Amino acid sequence: MSRPYEPWASSADVRVRMQGNRSRDTRPELALRRAIHARGLRYRVGVRPLPSLRRTADLVFTRCKVAVFLDGCFWHGCPEHHSLAATNSSFWAEKVRKNRDRDADTNRRLADAGWLVIRVWEHEDPVIAAERVSALVMERRKK
Repeated sequence: MSRPYEPWASSADVRVRMQGNRSRDTRPELALRRAIHARGLRYRVGVRPLPSLRRTADLVFTRCKVAVFLDGCFWHGCPEHHSLAATNSSFWAEKVRKNRDRDADTNRRLADAGWLVIRVWEHEDPVIAAERVSALVMERRKK
C-alpha cells in the first residue's frame, strides 16, 4: 500500500529549484578537487568507501583509506551558517537532523573499518581544506 503524496516543497516553483540542486560536481566540490589535484594527490570521485554501505564519499583515497565528504551548510546543519527554513520548517529541521545522524553513523562505520573520515564544510576555503586533506593523506601513507 502506498502512502499518500505529501509534498515537501511549499510550491511547485520551490520544488523545481530544490530538484535543481546538484548532488555532485558542485562549485565548492570542484574547487576542493582542483586544489587537492594541484597538490599532486590523486583520488576517486563519488564512490562508496565500503561497498556494503550505501554511502558515497566525495573524494576517496583508497590505498590509505581516507574518505572526504564536502558537506553543504544547509543540508548538514553547519553550526556557523545553517539557517532555518522559513516555509515547511518542521520538515526541513527533521531532514537536517536525519542527515546529521546519518553523517555520524557513516563516520562511526568507516572508522570501525579503519578509514579516516574528513568532513569539509562548503564555506571553507578550498585551498586551506586541501592543505588539511593533503597533510592527513600524506600522514596515512607513511604508516
